[in-house]
Amino acid sequence: MNQSNGRSPATSLIVAEPPEGPYVRIVPLGGCGEIGRNMTVIETRDDLVVVDCGLMFPDDDMLGVDIVINDFSYLRERRDKFRALLVTHGHEDHIGGIPYLLREFEIPVVGTPLSLALIRAKLRDQKAGDRLFVSIEPGQVVTYGAIETEFIHINHSLAGCCALAIHTEVGTIFHTGDFKFDQTPIDGKPADFAAIAGIGEDGVLCMLSDSTNAERPGHTPSERVVGDAFANIFARAPGRIIVTSFASNVPRIQQVVDQAVRFGRRIALLGRSLMNVVHYSTELGYLKLPADRMIRLEQIDEYPPNEVVIITTGSQGEPMSALSRLAVRDHPRVKILAGDTVVISATPIPGNEKSVGKTINNLYRLGATVVHGTSSVPAHVSGHASQEELLLMLNLVRPKYFIPIHGEYRMLVMHAGLAQKTGVEPENCFVIENGDVLEFTPGGAEKVGKTYGGNVMVDGSGVGDIGEAVLRDRKHLSADGIMMVVVTVDAEEARVVAGPDLVSRGVFYLPESEDVTRELERRVSEILSGCSAEGIRDVPTVKEHIRQGLSKAVYERTRRKPIVIPVVMEV
Repeated sequence: MNQSNGRSPATSLIVAEPPEGPYVRIVPLGGCGEIGRNMTVIETRDDLVVVDCGLMFPDDDMLGVDIVINDFSYLRERRDKFRALLVTHGHEDHIGGIPYLLREFEIPVVGTPLSLALIRAKLRDQKAGDRLFVSIEPGQVVTYGAIETEFIHINHSLAGCCALAIHTEVGTIFHTGDFKFDQTPIDGKPADFAAIAGIGEDGVLCMLSDSTNAERPGHTPSERVVGDAFANIFARAPGRIIVTSFASNVPRIQQVVDQAVRFGRRIALLGRSLMNVVHYSTELGYLKLPADRMIRLEQIDEYPPNEVVIITTGSQGEPMSALSRLAVRDHPRVKILAGDTVVISATPIPGNEKSVGKTINNLYRLGATVVHGTSSVPAHVSGHASQEELLLMLNLVRPKYFIPIHGEYRMLVMHAGLAQKTGVEPENCFVIENGDVLEFTPGGAEKVGKTYGGNVMVDGSGVGDIGEAVLRDRKHLSADGIMMVVVTVDAEEARVVAGPDLVSRGVFYLPESEDVTRELERRVSEILSGCSAEGIRDVPTVKEHIRQGLSKAVYERTRRKPIVIPVVMEV
């Protein structure tokens, strides 16, 4: 299993010069070693296409950051041959970064109708303008330069999902996208096994495959299992039913609708992203809603509780999502009532477990019954392939080289081990991380460098202006607080005219710390007197003396290390 070979060190931002003959390079800019931010570059001598451009939600230590997107530096350096963006499906971790990409690059976006509809909705939200969209159906082929791509129907937790067979001069690259093999999908359309096997029969140079469930043995259950669980819940629930899932999980929404019709309940929708998905899915024929069963939120009190179901967003415990607001009685139009049944039909994304747990606890406090991931009723199944399905995909495609993608590092290693069990040579399995550059030529494959694969943080309207230094300051502030000392001095006579005055946030509560405040102000006065006695007139030097002296005094008194900001004004 190849994890480190190549001509340039993995720590350098250096990429070797292209070889003389034909080649194709694969560069993951996101999604390798993490969950989210999926984005992969496929590059030949004259042409370049990108598969997906997603986002990732921030970790707990990314204080104040809204979302995380990819670094586009590699694409900027090759702008002249960037031909198209190919979209496998419409989940946020695959399309969430597209508005930021299209601010810089005038390239066509290629995908199935629902994927493009969801992207257009995001572009309107972020005011990135309209672009060239190329709508395709599974089985169709698009060509950009010398790169030809066939879209192949696959199952996932969203309609319109595709795997990609990307044909280049060197060979075919098969990108699975996110997938599972569902033999009884809700829409009645299982994966196109014949097309996948045919591509494998023709020969595949390299396969990139979803590794999200690479640690999970067996098969991922069919989506229809959830339908049976919903039937059980709907039959027993005495009051209103509130169901939350990922807004884009159209098959799950369809199952809620089907059970609501079966048990005579009215359906209301809550959440803008959900309403967007429902609108486009219905318009494109992926979702069937009975108009006579739909009601507005304002109408739910007109019906008995046992005749109402509400589909909402917030399955990940996001602070401002509809379900989180319901759980703290902060929603203006809907209140949780004792006797309500809340179904959380999703598993927490890694890092969201705490916020989801808090939401569940709050719902219980309000008297609701909560069905969630740890309940005995299977109200959720994954949209990702487990080990047996991953092995089946490997056996259908039979690639020469294998790159596990879309997963944390341990998942990639596990997936590479599965590939070796199907006959892929260990040296042909590349466990790589974001920014690694793999080069394929008629003579073989190797890692030839490292490019930018780091996080670009979006904070408000700022994109990429939040770096490690800012995050360190935010962590420091969150841990120890801030103290500001304001003093006015006469520049000519070097004497204090006003102050020093202390302002503290997060260090100690000033109204109850007058003694400490007076002591620290006295310490600052002594520092200023010392500067005057030594003939120090330079304001930056005076500030540094204050900062060091006050920091030491605060630590001696409280054992805390706040950020200290001296403000010295001259008159």
